[in-house]
Amino acid sequence: MRIISGIHKGRKLSAPKSLPVRPTTDRAKEALFNILGPEMYWPQSSVLDLFSGTGNLSYECASRGCPHVVAVDAHSGCVKFIEQSSRTLEVPVSVFKRDVSAFLKRCAESFDLIFADPPYDFSQEQLQEIVSLCFEKALLKEEGILVIEHSAQRDLSELEHFESARKYGSTIFSFFRP
Repeated sequence: MRIISGIHKGRKLSAPKSLPVRPTTDRAKEALFNILGPEMYWPQSSVLDLFSGTGNLSYECASRGCPHVVAVDAHSGCVKFIEQSSRTLEVPVSVFKRDVSAFLKRCAESFDLIFADPPYDFSQEQLQEIVSLCFEKALLKEEGILVIEHSAQRDLSELEHFESARKYGSTIFSFFRP
């Protein structure tokens, strides 16, 4: 994985092959950040990275100057890798080993950007739960954006707060706003 912009632009990180992850491709990540770029002022943004896996998106936000990034994953190997990489890069990423639903139910903070990259086999109901919890718990700031990365087999356009979707290969980014 490669950081595409910011103070660590071009830096490559290699995650252990034993991690159960499907990192967002550089092409899809670059497209996503091109969409988000005009909407986010990174040095004043707070980001929540759910199902963070390798921390790929967390590092990208932090590299662009984001002062507050929270990464959540249930897999201890992923959490350990993110902690180590964050120390190496000297970026402000706080990592929590938690089930995402449990984390969202207890979270009392709001964010400018929430990114969720759940397993592609997540059901429509599980994806809806993520969206519902983010909005019921007011986890997005007034101008915030929720982005869910999912497979082309899922259509989230019927969910409340849906705004748009963009497709990059077999990856879809669905955008939601308050």
